[in-house]
Amino acid sequence: MSDLLERLRGRGWRMTSQRRVVAEVLDGDHVHLTADEVHARAAQRLPEISRATVYNTLGELVTLGEVIEVPTHGRAKRYDPNAHHPHQHLVCSNCGTIRDVHPTGNPLTDLPAEERFGFTVSEVEVTYRGLCPSCA
Repeated sequence: MSDLLERLRGRGWRMTSQRRVVAEVLDGDHVHLTADEVHARAAQRLPEISRATVYNTLGELVTLGEVIEVPTHGRAKRYDPNAHHPHQHLVCSNCGTIRDVHPTGNPLTDLPAEERFGFTVSEVEVTYRGLCPSCA
């Protein structure tokens, strides 16, 4: 479960009604929503919210590091509020469903020294792809 609203309050983020509804849509059992899905759910709660406001708010949340923008090949980006809990993503190559996964091991240290080419590695992004049960 996400703790997005609590994190934003703790940062002193100005909580307008539009920003609050976007954060509420993203908070809780996260399902990696697209911006259009966030807008549709936000509009159910606050009908006057504009698509531009949703996009701007999502962009700000990504810039703040409170939401992760998850790119999906050939599909709309998705937004993950689980930004402060280390995890990777499992993506269905057919329908685009995304699930958080927690593989064992440490991908940061699993890269052999000879494959680092002198880099000091500080972050790793791993995406697992395959077919979900519905598409298989």
